[in-house]
Amino acid sequence: MAEPGSIADKVKQQADIVRLVGDYVRLKKSGQNFLGLCPFHSEKTPSFAVHPVKQIYHCFGCGAGGDVFKFIQEIERVSFPEALQMVADKAGVRLPERRPRTPEEARSTGLRTALTKLHEQAARFYQEQLHNSKEGKLARAYLNDRGLTDEVIKTFGLGYAPGTGDALLRRLRDAGAEKEALEASGLVNRDDRGTLYDRFRRRIMFPIASESGRVAAFGGRAMGDDTPKYLNSPETPIYQKSRVLYNLHRAKEAIRRNNYAVLVEGYLDCIGVHTAGVENVVASCGTSLTDLQVRLLGRSARNVVVSFDPDAAGVAATERSLNLLLEQGFQVRVLALPPGTDPDLFVREQGAAAYREKLKQSQPYLDYLVERARAQHDWRTQDGKIAALNYLLPYLARLPNKIRRAEWATELSARLSIEEALVREELRRAAVERRTEIKLRPEVAKVVERSEVKPAERRLLQILLENAEIRADILLELEDAGAHKGAGFERVFEQVLTLAREGTELTPAALADAETSGLSEAERRLVFELAFEEGQEALGSLEEARSCLAAMLRRKLEGELREVQRQIQEAEKAGDSGRLRTLLGQKQALRKSLAELH
Repeated sequence: MAEPGSIADKVKQQADIVRLVGDYVRLKKSGQNFLGLCPFHSEKTPSFAVHPVKQIYHCFGCGAGGDVFKFIQEIERVSFPEALQMVADKAGVRLPERRPRTPEEARSTGLRTALTKLHEQAARFYQEQLHNSKEGKLARAYLNDRGLTDEVIKTFGLGYAPGTGDALLRRLRDAGAEKEALEASGLVNRDDRGTLYDRFRRRIMFPIASESGRVAAFGGRAMGDDTPKYLNSPETPIYQKSRVLYNLHRAKEAIRRNNYAVLVEGYLDCIGVHTAGVENVVASCGTSLTDLQVRLLGRSARNVVVSFDPDAAGVAATERSLNLLLEQGFQVRVLALPPGTDPDLFVREQGAAAYREKLKQSQPYLDYLVERARAQHDWRTQDGKIAALNYLLPYLARLPNKIRRAEWATELSARLSIEEALVREELRRAAVERRTEIKLRPEVAKVVERSEVKPAERRLLQILLENAEIRADILLELEDAGAHKGAGFERVFEQVLTLAREGTELTPAALADAETSGLSEAERRLVFELAFEEGQEALGSLEEARSCLAAMLRRKLEGELREVQRQIQEAEKAGDSGRLRTLLGQKQALRKSLAELH
């Protein structure tokens, strides 16, 4: 509480609450106040207000409010005396010595202050070792070989922990460090005999700073064969890993300026992307992204590009991160790199410009997930479509916005060629029942089955089965046009073409052979159902067959046109003029082909 005339009141008068809060929250002027997204709860519509005249803040959503000291206490999770010191430092006000109110406060404040000082000393020690020791020179050569210049090494404060067991410990003791602070710092361990020794040895050191820029922890990368490859500081009174994003203190201004963040996994990935000219990059410190880290990121922007490794572990981490980000209302894109690379390696091998181009081409998360589902499941089958929906459903269920969920349903039904009403109903049931799987009821299976095979496909297949006189002509036209590509009966038509090339007589039994055809049970069943629809009208004519062929081709071209139109919108958003010209040419060609069918 800043009482009138107190030192806290004087600091408060000197501080600009808009500027101080603006270091944590993206604020926009609205009348006489400033508005932003509340950093204390998840929201999509700004309800967090800062009053510059009264020097207060208030969230109309969660009720959080107070003065500049209260804000710093809550956001940094510090005591009032620590908040007072931080505000004073930012405002350029020198504080007199203050006595703690209770012994507990004195001990807590003293320990945190001591730990901050120890980490600052450790950072300087590691930097000295990197530049002045023989071991450090080898580590520096390794970093230079990975494309890190001396300037980049200095910017990120990189250092080296020597292989001797107590070099840092001796330095800190010589500087007057007390035993309690050393043991609580996470910089040293204790062996079975009770002897303290350095936690980090023979490692390249990455300082991890809080959002305010103070070194609070370290990450160490082994130089030799030591395990683990990466070793991080344990949690301490000044470091909780779930609340820290690597490089956020440097990146937050660039994130607000660009209105999006690039999220990578590791320290070197973050540094590599930064050196590519992408300053709005942060890393999850090599651990799984947490809900608190997502909220921390949301203070600066609600748009993020996820750029993780393309290996199995990276893909799994991407999918986990998407769940958290979508749940908190982020707009998410995914930068998919070629197999065998990572952001750091890609920048080193392909160059900064190539990475920035990849960043422009990053996919909306839905496109990324759909591609993943397509790679894992055969969309031409009923089972494959249901499996794809089951894969995608958890991401949809975590979307807090009903309108966005409805948009998903529309998009997925078009991509999967399933009736939209079915997708909407199943997703509604899943959301209400909090299920992460679609339960395939018999009536659902029938709807999926019907939606896969259009009337024109059924009729054309029936004519091919029944009318041998025109079969060869129709098959030639079918293969040339490729009208069956992407159709619900695509595999059946491919099998018909295969039998024709082999000179095998086309019969329902040959077409639906369980051992050789590769058709699903549902596809084989439909083939036999058609065979039992007897009568003169089943034969059909060449004109009717060509009409069916035209309908299938029209559907195929319309689907391609929708996809090109979607890509055009993405190219326009990304400002990719070269790709836009190519896509517009494709759109014109598709429209011409469609016009020729009428």
